[in-house]
Amino acid sequence: MRHSQGRLPNRTDVPEPRAERLAVVAAQDRREYTTQTHDADLVVVGGGLAGSCAAITAARAGMRVVLVQDRPVLGGNSSSEVRLWILGATAHMGNNNRFAREGGVVDEVLVENTYRNRDGNPVIFDTILLEKVVEEPGITLLLNTAMVDVEMADTGDETHRIAGVTAFCSQNSTRYEITAPYFLDASGDGALGFLAGAAFRMGAEASAEFGEKFAPTDDYGHLLGHSIYFYSKDVGHPVRFTPPSYALADLSEIPRARSFATNVDGCRLWWIEWGGRLDTVHETETIKWRLWQVVYGVWNHLKNSGEFPDAENLTLEWVGTIPGKRESRRFEGLHMLRQDDVLDQTQHADAVAFGGWSIDLHPADGVFSEKPGSNHLHARGTYQIPYRCLVSRDVDNLFLAGRIISASHVAFGSTRVMATGAHGGQAAATAAALCLREGLLPAQLLAPDLMAELQRELLRTGQHIPQHALDDPDDLGRSARITASSEYVLGSLAAAGAPVALDVDRGQLLPLEAGPVPQVGLRVDVAAPTTLRVQLRRGARADDYTPDQVVGECAIDLEPGEQLVKVDLDAELDEPAYVVLCLLANPDVAVHASDLVVTGLVPLRHGGDQVADDRIGQPGLEFWTPVRRPAGRNIALTLDPPVRLGPPAAVSNGVDRPSGSGNAWIAAPDDPTPTLRLTWDEPQVVGRVELRFDTDFDHAMESVLYTHPEDAMPQCVSAFTVRADGRVLAEVEDHHQSAYRLVLDTPVTTSDLTVEVRGVHGNAPASLFAVRCYSDPDHRIVRDPGRETAIATAGLP
Repeated sequence: MRHSQGRLPNRTDVPEPRAERLAVVAAQDRREYTTQTHDADLVVVGGGLAGSCAAITAARAGMRVVLVQDRPVLGGNSSSEVRLWILGATAHMGNNNRFAREGGVVDEVLVENTYRNRDGNPVIFDTILLEKVVEEPGITLLLNTAMVDVEMADTGDETHRIAGVTAFCSQNSTRYEITAPYFLDASGDGALGFLAGAAFRMGAEASAEFGEKFAPTDDYGHLLGHSIYFYSKDVGHPVRFTPPSYALADLSEIPRARSFATNVDGCRLWWIEWGGRLDTVHETETIKWRLWQVVYGVWNHLKNSGEFPDAENLTLEWVGTIPGKRESRRFEGLHMLRQDDVLDQTQHADAVAFGGWSIDLHPADGVFSEKPGSNHLHARGTYQIPYRCLVSRDVDNLFLAGRIISASHVAFGSTRVMATGAHGGQAAATAAALCLREGLLPAQLLAPDLMAELQRELLRTGQHIPQHALDDPDDLGRSARITASSEYVLGSLAAAGAPVALDVDRGQLLPLEAGPVPQVGLRVDVAAPTTLRVQLRRGARADDYTPDQVVGECAIDLEPGEQLVKVDLDAELDEPAYVVLCLLANPDVAVHASDLVVTGLVPLRHGGDQVADDRIGQPGLEFWTPVRRPAGRNIALTLDPPVRLGPPAAVSNGVDRPSGSGNAWIAAPDDPTPTLRLTWDEPQVVGRVELRFDTDFDHAMESVLYTHPEDAMPQCVSAFTVRADGRVLAEVEDHHQSAYRLVLDTPVTTSDLTVEVRGVHGNAPASLFAVRCYSDPDHRIVRDPGRETAIATAGLP
């Protein structure tokens, strides 16, 4: 029987009350705690976002997983105990990383949270993440359970290998002995790797070691500190606050105290940070107490200084009881990611994940520093994370996930954020499943054929790897003829609503075909005689969204009034690519916009620049960033000749998001019954159908504190029907996720499969990124009940 912590108990799981009214237990010399043993395929230590996503991934791949979490809730820094928003490569939509939200399990969690919890309640987020874990029957979840010891295997040689771990739950006074062939450390501080003797680093490398120009000086400090957040609430009547005796009385020590405001709390006060000059593992309690002093001192200042009359009705609703940690140990893997990997967007043969947060370093003195609270160094776009960073170099059955992966202090400034860590956790867990199936050690997956298989498995489950497309020999859809009832050919985006002022440079992201650029028509309102400057820009690659290459431009003289203008850019593209139609700022001009939302089209604004600074290796960039809905609307335009945006064949190209092209079938907006059809010359046995939908991978979906304009993304299909030779296989309502998987109880033999779209959540044409068909009804990496034999061949415990 599974341990009761593994899933929420059903009524039949609850034991009957004991009949005894009194238990009398005689004295003994000493007693032992109750001990339970577990044998698993994979032990995941740490139930933060990385560990939770890794456990879910491994269980879905067919592994038996024990997830050991030392807190009462899952999620780590994203949980209601800390309340930091989840973010990764989307970077609050503040840089040039388009369509960059992480895929796979972490995307599933974020999409579900936005759907149920668009106002960002951290307690609701707790329930969603816990639900995802307990729904997996392959996971035994041990909450409030700290790993306290490690048993190393006797390998008979100089290799180091973990045989088992010991954990203890203070809530049920139970000790757990857990064995497995594979272990994954997602504990944040690297507790498992530390006890197993794995090599690690703590602090910043000197600039000379990896040639990192952004490496900090001693004056700046070599570790990032912790933060504690607080929430306030307006209760509608005056509230008195008497500070505790330990509250910081003199805020003159805090240079940024002058910027406090009553309308800012929670994660937006991330800069209430301290501890970077202490041991951020062993002195965490010291750091926590100092941060409590600061938080209560800040609140006393807001309530009692007399400078904030609008604070009269505010109460201190919540203060974190544990700090949000940024940095402690980083473990040495088979490769150490470094500044050049991030900024040069290095291509790795073993790429399994990606990042895109800036290199974000903070002064070690935190809130007490005179320096800016953070320093950011942005790359042109996303960068790959290689598998070698997720494997310990000296404990040969240990995977690494979360903020402890193998990266220099500088590169860690980017990889440390939670969505990036979770994405890597999924990759490590998938690798563990392949190792289990093949009886291999983690490092052996670097063989080219095995690495290709790992990347294929990740892409199958929705994990995005930049510059990689799924080449799936098992997908029957690749041999089908793919047609549709219609496809979207962009000839015009109709104007609706108020025009948008060109108060800043504005742009429209468009995927265009190779060849001459179409003539563009714009409708504008002009206040005074002026000249409108228009440019067409692109990046260095088809999927590079830093538009610093001008491929065409023109200047158009305008007279006052509303008018249609023709823009002849006299430009040609040598390959299909994303481009930006740039309308440079002009206070006398407003451009008409459209309410239609279209897969792969994004309205942009010039949101500032990153000035080149060779002293720290900083590239010069213009940021052309999205405008969040509802304010963000596409520019109304015409294209002559029209551009084909949504060909049906795109659903079989192996890329499940825009990347260099739209990569989607998009139906015509006026198609009453958008339908995609796959036909084969010979009947096929279909046991499983997998669909991929557009949930706006450009939307950041911060998990807490931020609010979102919609619960379901407007581009996402809401209702659809799947048929085989006219027979209904599934009718789905209220759909909102990126992925849908139809597993048939009985496979069907068919030469025709259709997906009919019956609804879309917003004002958007129907679209699909992928339709895949398989004979195998339920693909799992690990399905062999005799897998212990394979493990033994590798000499694993």
